[in-house]
Amino acid sequence: MQHLLAVIGVLIVVWLVVAIVGAVVEGLFWLFMVGLVLFLLTAAWGWTRRDSRR
Repeated sequence: MQHLLAVIGVLIVVWLVVAIVGAVVEGLFWLFMVGLVLFLLTAAWGWTRRDSRR
């Protein structure tokens, strides 16, 4: 279970970086949107996994 949480943490960081790069580079607004959606989905999935472990 610890490895799964580590993978989720890495994915959250990656999606956050993608969202920031998309926001900084003006022409890549779509990258910001994709990164934001993936970040939120991964965070929600990790949250449900964390709660089901208890």
